[in-house]
Amino acid sequence: MTPARRGPLRGAHIAILAVVGLVAALVLGFLGGAVGLSVAALTDREEGAAVVVPGSDRDPVLSGPETIAGVVRASLPSVVSVIVDAGAESGSGSGFVLRNDGYVVTNNHVIDAAVANDGTVDVVLSDGRRQSAEIIGRNVSYDVAVLRIDDEALPPLSAGDSLVSVGDSVVVIGAPLGYDFTVTTGIVSAVDRPVTVGEADEVSYISAIQTDAPINPGNSGGPVIDGEGRFVGMASSMATLARAPGAGSIGLGFAIPARAVVRIAEEIIATGSSRTPIMGVTLDTSFPGPGALLDTVTPGGPAESAGLRAGDVILRLAGRDVADADELVVAIRDRLPGEEVPVEARRGDRAFDTTVVLGSREDR
Repeated sequence: MTPARRGPLRGAHIAILAVVGLVAALVLGFLGGAVGLSVAALTDREEGAAVVVPGSDRDPVLSGPETIAGVVRASLPSVVSVIVDAGAESGSGSGFVLRNDGYVVTNNHVIDAAVANDGTVDVVLSDGRRQSAEIIGRNVSYDVAVLRIDDEALPPLSAGDSLVSVGDSVVVIGAPLGYDFTVTTGIVSAVDRPVTVGEADEVSYISAIQTDAPINPGNSGGPVIDGEGRFVGMASSMATLARAPGAGSIGLGFAIPARAVVRIAEEIIATGSSRTPIMGVTLDTSFPGPGALLDTVTPGGPAESAGLRAGDVILRLAGRDVADADELVVAIRDRLPGEEVPVEARRGDRAFDTTVVLGSREDR
């Protein structure tokens, strides 16, 4: 698994024009500070993990469409397991059908080893068939990748992200540790959690949906589904005890919101690339907050055009409080390129408001 974290970065600066970062732990006080938590990507890199394909001759009992069993039965044909053959970096994850013309979505970190090592990607369908998959494109910033298989008969999952609320019941389907089509349930514990996943130059910033539904390594890319069978997010990372990074779920899982998954995936399908919104600044990550301190402002960029300068501190963006540099990056990534966003900032002792028209960077 690839560790990541939630909270201020420990580097010198972070450039919103490029995705940079270092692997760090998400450390929270627990039992007097003796034990911490870390957020980990959910790809299963364990060699030889078992693959179990479901099958049963029993008739479903009391599993109407309004029940968990009914939601699962309707959703399973849309879920796949993703198998990556990349030598020493081989692993597995999950994914699901986005459209009825063979397009499947998963996490970038599930398939990145295949890209880096000229490996191959296969998917296992719910009926046990295994098919080769083509990587159509990916966006590291959002941790989203699009695959294509030669099967246009699979039903897609519809998106329902705009309806997600804290307390909603959800179902997670995936392949933890290679056990295909495992189902867990829980609730939405929080929304808009700033979470980072990845390492080195492949760090993703996610305005995450938090759930207590048990998810484990290998769940990455699997759908988080609401009570009406719509996917509200894509499982991406989980928190583990810092002293036991290989441990299983402790009820802190994070998912990429469906709105981001759909936008990025549809752009990749249409053009082969996708756009990441930018403000045209770098941030001083040593600044303790509250707020994000602008270290540099790109000449002619969105921030400068809005009257922002190096040394300004951004306190709110689009009505969302900004506690630190990470939260500003996540807040920007939660908007659209070209969108006008209100900004509340401070320059010295003076507070002021402005509006930034977000720019964009192409990601492949």
